[in-house]
Amino acid sequence: MSVKAFELVPAVEREQVMGEKLRINIECIECCGVHLYLGTNDCFIHHFLLEERTTSKGKLAYNAQKLLHKYLGLKKPVAELKAASALERLIVLCDSTITVVDMVTLEPLPTGGTKLKGVTAFCINENPVKGDAFCVEMAVVLARRRAVQICTVHEDRVQMLKEVTTPEQPCALSLDGYNICLALSTQYMILNYSTGASQDLFPYDCEERKPIVKRIGREEFLLAAPGGLGMFANAEGISQRAPVSWSESVIAAAVCFPYVVALDEGFVTVHSMLDQQLKQTLSFRDGHLLQDFEGKVVLASSKAVYILVPLPLERQIQDLLASHRVEEALTLTEAAQRNIPKEKYQILHKRILQQAGFIQFGQLQFLEAKEHFRKGQLDVRELISLYPLLLPASSSFTRCHPPLHEFADLNHLTQGDQEKVQHFKRFLISYLHEVRSSDSANGFREDVDTALLKLYAETGHESLLDLLASDNACLLADSAPWLEKHHKYFALGLLYHYNGQDSAALQMWVKIVSGDLQDSTRPDLFEYVVDFLSFCSNLDLVWRHAAWALQKDQKISVQIFTKRPTSEEKTGQLNPDDVITYLQKHSQALLLYLEHLVLEKRLQNEKYHTHLAVLYADRVLGLISRPSATDDQLSAARQKLQRLLKESNLYRVQLLLGKIQDSEMLLLERATLHGKLEEHDKALHILVHQLKDSAAAEEYCSWSSASHDQSYRQNLFHQLLSVYLETDVPGGAQTVAAVDLLNRHAEVFDALRVLKLLPEVWSLPLLRPFLCGALRASVHARCTSQIIAVGLARTQNLQLQHDRLKYRGGPILVSEKKGCQLCHNTFSEPDCACLPGGTPVHIHCVAKKALNLPVEHQHENAHRSNHT
Repeated sequence: MSVKAFELVPAVEREQVMGEKLRINIECIECCGVHLYLGTNDCFIHHFLLEERTTSKGKLAYNAQKLLHKYLGLKKPVAELKAASALERLIVLCDSTITVVDMVTLEPLPTGGTKLKGVTAFCINENPVKGDAFCVEMAVVLARRRAVQICTVHEDRVQMLKEVTTPEQPCALSLDGYNICLALSTQYMILNYSTGASQDLFPYDCEERKPIVKRIGREEFLLAAPGGLGMFANAEGISQRAPVSWSESVIAAAVCFPYVVALDEGFVTVHSMLDQQLKQTLSFRDGHLLQDFEGKVVLASSKAVYILVPLPLERQIQDLLASHRVEEALTLTEAAQRNIPKEKYQILHKRILQQAGFIQFGQLQFLEAKEHFRKGQLDVRELISLYPLLLPASSSFTRCHPPLHEFADLNHLTQGDQEKVQHFKRFLISYLHEVRSSDSANGFREDVDTALLKLYAETGHESLLDLLASDNACLLADSAPWLEKHHKYFALGLLYHYNGQDSAALQMWVKIVSGDLQDSTRPDLFEYVVDFLSFCSNLDLVWRHAAWALQKDQKISVQIFTKRPTSEEKTGQLNPDDVITYLQKHSQALLLYLEHLVLEKRLQNEKYHTHLAVLYADRVLGLISRPSATDDQLSAARQKLQRLLKESNLYRVQLLLGKIQDSEMLLLERATLHGKLEEHDKALHILVHQLKDSAAAEEYCSWSSASHDQSYRQNLFHQLLSVYLETDVPGGAQTVAAVDLLNRHAEVFDALRVLKLLPEVWSLPLLRPFLCGALRASVHARCTSQIIAVGLARTQNLQLQHDRLKYRGGPILVSEKKGCQLCHNTFSEPDCACLPGGTPVHIHCVAKKALNLPVEHQHENAHRSNHT
């Protein structure tokens, strides 16, 4: 695909070269800075000064001023010119002889040393291996010799350094460092004149077509290959670039990165070195010479000289982008890095990536666009601004100038196609979601979050609530009307809450629950409001909305008070007494709140326990008096009352006892209350004689004695046995119940006491389980006591052994190297005595010392010493 990479600009007109002579032809050219040298077929060298200027249309033009022309005194054409600017010399090949002339005066200079005659071609080493700045290296091909001479040109002489033989007669050559790329008569090859290593490249017939050997970079050459190909080869003979396909009649080539320019009989073609594609074709008749000089491409016919002026890379890139050739533009941008300062390149690269992203964005290539936006570090507001009304009204953003795209807005881009509109909105949602989780949104988080909220609300996206429930920077002034417009009232409440306006949030939610506003986002919104109030620290709001909630559902609304988190801070904490007072008109909520205080929080407060017990009792009595009450309702209510009466020790027993005293259906509850008053005889009398429930009586004894010792438990069971054996009550003694009690709880009773209580008429077989159990328990207790006694004795013995070892201390180490502390002689046998502190001494030494001490002191030492 074409791109305008060069403009052909005239440099030297026909008349400036020929004058009045008609048969003058340009044979060679050389350019050094602003100096242009032409060699003609009449053995003249022409020196021009090129002056660049810019036309009124902004284009580059050249004025050529002729400074001098010089006749070399030969009748042959000037075949080649090469400038040695460091020496201010011009190397000239004319009539197979190399001559050195002054660049200014064009006067020949003495060369001294080697005379270079019979030369067919030569080239300058643009990558010299010598470090002498005032020395030019060149390679020379001599006629009828299979060799290449390496020479150096100095200010006053030409010196040959080395001659390298070749397999065939060279036709053309190029030099880079130690590497010579040669076009032989039948093939191309690369030769290292330092090591002698060579590498054949590919065949080529020099008689059919003029070979091209062009150095294009460090250790890289461009060659004309068969089949109309321009081949690249490095010093190792490897092609690291794909070949360019040019005309088979190419006569010259030049390189102006990243392009290869080729000249044939009628055209100048421009190929890219990056993708090897033909980029531009210029018509040019009678083309004769094409060379590049330090980035300047000079083209000549036999009569005039032109310059191929490369268009700025930025303009070429913009032209490619204007044609929507994104990949080519990006490839060219990356290639331009070598020619542009780093900071400027980074700015250019980012902008090109952003432009490429918008082109692909307009083509619905969202994945590619997103990647280019990310790499180009796009200000996301550039993208948001395409979507009408998404940017907040308070945003100070203005689009980049010059613009990054050609779109006015999304409507202009989609032309009313709603399906495309939805595609673009989905892309923006995805892109903004990624941007806000990265550092790309720093500095304009409000714009990003507000735009994202508007998109979520407009499209009904499920992430709207997640956005509002998390840390966000949505602007209330812009977002609230948008949410209201799209009937997202619950989300609007969340927005109010995030901005500290809990009162407005609750008002919005209350309207939804009450049906004044329609929003089905949360079917459980009432429960949500209750939960919100339970965590709300503004107590005025809590009290204000609690009444509304309690009127709607007491069971759920009481969670406002029961689910409140407990914390050490007093802020947001409610006084239970105030809550109880507030709930007096809401009996169900009051009961649930008291259950929360007593049964869940386990508050040890007599008032709360008593209040709950009274409510339970009133509930039971109310169900008893109501004919429509079911047995299940009454049973459930009594279970709650019985559980509280048993587990709590804080309620006022007498008050409750007086409340249920007259109810014959609450005998079990009365028995429990008597038990709390330690009136076990009354409790057991009710259970045994009024309720006639032996199982309840036994369970009562177990419950009442649960927190007491064995003696208390034993007395309580004996008391129950006595009640069973009473004879002066209606129905007489309850023999069967008494026997069952003894047989089931034999381990609890004192067998001797029981035998004294039992009537003599009872038979032993009747009491056999009880007696066996009592005997077993007695034997078990005796064995247990013996085991404990033995264990205690062993423990005492171990303790004594420990104390003895502790008193005796650790082992005493004696060796032949260790000396006695009294006589300072070493030990010859293991027998020794120990002084206090564990110091070993000879036995005879300590005995001798003891004889010299007073008797009292001897006794003292005898008690202290530890002999071994």
